[in-house]
Amino acid sequence: MSKTEHKPCYIQTEGDTVRLVQITDTHLCANPGGTLLDMDTDRSLKLVIERALQERGTPDGVLCTGDLSDQGSLQAYRRLIAHLQEIPAPDFWLPGNHDDLSEMQAAVGTSNRLCAEVLAGNWQVILLNSQIPGEVGGRLGSDELEKLRSALERAQAEGLHSLVCLHHQPVAIGSAWIDQQMVEDADQFWEIVDAASSVKGVLWGHVHQQIDKRRGDIALMASPSSCVQFAPGSAMFKADDKPPGYRWLDLCSDGSINTGVSRVTGVDFTVDLESGGYL
Repeated sequence: MSKTEHKPCYIQTEGDTVRLVQITDTHLCANPGGTLLDMDTDRSLKLVIERALQERGTPDGVLCTGDLSDQGSLQAYRRLIAHLQEIPAPDFWLPGNHDDLSEMQAAVGTSNRLCAEVLAGNWQVILLNSQIPGEVGGRLGSDELEKLRSALERAQAEGLHSLVCLHHQPVAIGSAWIDQQMVEDADQFWEIVDAASSVKGVLWGHVHQQIDKRRGDIALMASPSSCVQFAPGSAMFKADDKPPGYRWLDLCSDGSINTGVSRVTGVDFTVDLESGGYL
């Protein structure tokens, strides 16, 4: 995702509110039925999608915020496309540390799934690449930071509200082991974001848990994985027994964001709670 890929995509909404669903950290394996910490990630994703459709109906768009394949498998990305076809709305992807961007590009072909800027109603959704190839932690780097700066300048000029999305967390969440993996250049990121009055929310994946905080007027949001969860406040890696889930976001025309997290219920999931990690 270089700074040359800023041609915006457009999605149509029926009303003034932009209705989105975030599905993140799907960790699909190369073959159907593959597992992460003993959890079948295809099965859990299918159940999350079913719940989202039951609860939210058809959204205007779906945000897939990284670690979409567990090992960057082309077959996994193709299967993800098939899963997401159950939701009759456009889906937009960004890479996480487990992803292979070249394989993602091969899977999506000429579609808009890797679009870096989405416009809908009074809103601009910016999708950033925080991946450092071959590394677990995140960094935006000069190209992505410039992409962010330019996009926010356009939002300011056009009177749009902005939602900024990335994979790695740009703030510490209070889990020592995963906070070592947050965005290295978060200070530069926040320098740009704090200077832009259009930014109403920052949304990320990676942490496999719900985060809802504020930074002044900006909503800070992270969401459950569609498979395995991480225990909050852990010094070392620790899986949680909470079920898979997703986040819904209603982006209102006045710049406010209504949002919540929902998890699959009434289903038993297997997860190895004694594992020391899965990288």
